[in-house]
Amino acid sequence: MSVEIFTPESFSSHCALQTDSTLISINRLAWARFHQTRLPARTQEEWRFSTLGHNSLMGYTFAGPLSQMRSRQLVDASKLLEDCAASIVFVNGHLVAGTALPADLLTKGVVFNTLPHVAQISPELIRRDLPPTAEVLGGEKSYALHLAYLRAGYVLYIPDDVEISRPVVVYHWLGTQHGSVFPHTIVIAGARARANVVDFYLSSPNATSGLAISATGIHAGREANITHTMVQNWGLRVRSHHFEHVHLAQDATVAAFAFNLGAKRARLESIANLNGPGADARLFGLTVAGGEQEFDQRTRQVHNAPGARSDLLFKNALAGRARTIFSGIIHVAPMAQKTDAYQTNRNLILSSNAEAHSLPGLEIGANDVKCSHGATNSQVDPDELFYLRARGIPPPVAQELLVSGFFEEILSKLDEEPLQLVLRQLVQARFGSGETPA
Repeated sequence: MSVEIFTPESFSSHCALQTDSTLISINRLAWARFHQTRLPARTQEEWRFSTLGHNSLMGYTFAGPLSQMRSRQLVDASKLLEDCAASIVFVNGHLVAGTALPADLLTKGVVFNTLPHVAQISPELIRRDLPPTAEVLGGEKSYALHLAYLRAGYVLYIPDDVEISRPVVVYHWLGTQHGSVFPHTIVIAGARARANVVDFYLSSPNATSGLAISATGIHAGREANITHTMVQNWGLRVRSHHFEHVHLAQDATVAAFAFNLGAKRARLESIANLNGPGADARLFGLTVAGGEQEFDQRTRQVHNAPGARSDLLFKNALAGRARTIFSGIIHVAPMAQKTDAYQTNRNLILSSNAEAHSLPGLEIGANDVKCSHGATNSQVDPDELFYLRARGIPPPVAQELLVSGFFEEILSKLDEEPLQLVLRQLVQARFGSGETPA
């Protein structure tokens, strides 16, 4: 029997599945905070231009485990990146499959396991990423609900001086119509550690509708180098809300990629905290928006130390009646002299009915900095389109080629060629099919 997710019955069902006191404590505190927090209003600056009529939690259910046969079908589909160091497959928040790390990495102290397991053996890793409250960019109520149902997710811990040469890949599946999932990723990298992590968020064919509230926490130690790729391809009537928190120590480098293809309404709240001198945050977003999809992107680059660098580039292609909102802030603390920070949002408008809103901004507290921001809205160049059509290329294919070229600036920054190929195929399938979300 399914019950709606905001009821005491659903919360009790969730707690009954928990096996760790650390997570139960987090759940209960967040459940109380969820009920104390109001739904957002469009009068709030953090929700400017957003469509709030779909923020009701009515109709979403507590998703239980699938049958063994249906879970196996999704495991078989979880092979987008087969050459990986290790993998995990979650279905409706339940662990259903995975491949372990090589023995040499386990010997070096690398930890890659589910949240409940790590909470039992190393609760300090969980607490580091999950303080009682966390800064968000307007989504306080959604984040509280996420923590209240926190169970599905994993921790990757890389000790000092350890490199994971192949990607660590995790698949999060929504497999129930009108179901809800709350995945959480924690990556903690020690000094000079290196890793490449990929999260795929996917829906089974019979789960086009649902609610997904997910979060990622990345903690990069001194001189660590972490690449994280988030591929959001939920069903086309899913409501998605993703929170990203990136923390960089001295001379650490983090490249965070956000690829948004699915969902009816998708909101991303991303905060990068550059806490050490020489930290380098590279933030990239690629969105394919069609039909009546809405993608709401809120970002904050926080420079708390001198001599750090951040570079954000978000690109959106919009067709049909799609809408995108980008609102980004570069914040420079008074002590963060010699900051080097950039923020760019570029929108390619493919339809006269599409809307792109850009709100870049600066909050500068230091006087010796290099900071810039910019936003552009453009249409497909008619001369380029004519050039392709004159060579016998049909209009839809010609437009697809131009969009692919628009996105190549971001795709080419991925170090893993197999991942580049997978993403190009997903973009082609999403855009080239002419698919229009209902």
